[in-house]
Amino acid sequence: MNIKHTKATVEQIWDNRDLLKSEEHRNVIHAVLAELDAGRLRCAEPTENGWQVNDWVKKAVILYFPIREMKTIHMPPFEYHDKMELKGDFVRQGVRVIPPATARYGAYLAPGVVMMPSYVNIRANVDSGT
Repeated sequence: MNIKHTKATVEQIWDNRDLLKSEEHRNVIHAVLAELDAGRLRCAEPTENGWQVNDWVKKAVILYFPIREMKTIHMPPFEYHDKMELKGDFVRQGVRVIPPATARYGAYLAPGVVMMPSYVNIRANVDSGT
């Protein structure tokens, strides 16, 4: 991912929401969310001078909502109705999930995380040992 190009594209879409009609532009938003989900991007990150907010990543998260469709997700005995996918494949990620914990796609869970009954929202970055 070319961060400079992606950032500029997200800013263009933010200023002109009609661009979300284009598959190419929607793909940019999806790519940002995939990087966020994998923990390679963060909405805010620690630096030597304190926290740096990556406003363009936050904008991509907000732009993700209008390109998603509401759907019902059945996970017996639970049912959800939302626009966001839920995270999965926890074994591969090295994450322990105790029911009824839930995490949305776009939240990063580091290996070793244990999710007790909880909710982890999109944009979160949960580090190892948590």
